[in-house]
Amino acid sequence: MHQELGYKTNCNTFFRLFCVLLISFSLVGITVTCTIKEGTEKKRGDMITNRSSYDTGRLKARPNNATAKNSFVAGVQPLALDNRKDGFIYVPKNYKPSRPVALALMLHGAGGQAEHGLSLLRNYADDNNIILIAPASRAASWDIISSNIFGPDVIFIDQALTVAFERYNVDPAHIAIGGFSDGASYALCLGLTNGDLFTHVIAFSPGFVHTIEKKGKPRVFISHGNQDRVLPIDPCSRRIVPQLQRQGLQVNYLEFNGAHEIPGNISSSGVEWFMRNIPEQP
Repeated sequence: MHQELGYKTNCNTFFRLFCVLLISFSLVGITVTCTIKEGTEKKRGDMITNRSSYDTGRLKARPNNATAKNSFVAGVQPLALDNRKDGFIYVPKNYKPSRPVALALMLHGAGGQAEHGLSLLRNYADDNNIILIAPASRAASWDIISSNIFGPDVIFIDQALTVAFERYNVDPAHIAIGGFSDGASYALCLGLTNGDLFTHVIAFSPGFVHTIEKKGKPRVFISHGNQDRVLPIDPCSRRIVPQLQRQGLQVNYLEFNGAHEIPGNISSSGVEWFMRNIPEQP
């Protein structure tokens, strides 16, 4: 069943996306490419993906701590999944393969880069022992926003999670997806669609939620500035939050006096909430 909440269909959103696309092409001069070519399957290394199986936004990757490697490198490393628009993994300095750690998949906003997603929680990763994954969107924004379908970004994110789950000892009770702006909207989309994988969703200033199917009930953290003119708070978070609550989801909602931004006290509150909240096991 399709469900959509928030600001996605407002003309201001499409105008904003058009501007982002125009700026991205003029400044960078790149040709947007996708990891999936025409046809039903695309092979990357030993990964084979069936394109149609991702149409609803469902992810297949799951933690497999039996495969966690004893050898690792702390710090920032490339995902090495795409030679044009890749992403990063950050391994905290205190990571030990014998100890399960939290993982957060963080998504950049429209026109952003993987580095922007990484920066959202980078300052908290070492102190809280959190592995970060920060992929780059295949186009100027995430697929459900730029193309109105789930597909290329779901596949790339699934590949990135597979890499992380094969390399590192990840705590299944502490797996978050989060982001800012369009990245926050997409985090809500994939987080609610894959609530049997993601235990937490961290959405900084989201604009909408779109789901085709939903599994599980992840806990949700949402923040929004009351002076946001990019994604105004009234048609966005003030509409999204009560509807999620009516669906039985636990939502920690923070409004702050500010614009389209993430103040330091808000990001730290999100991390504290993530680390202290462990969902009940079914």
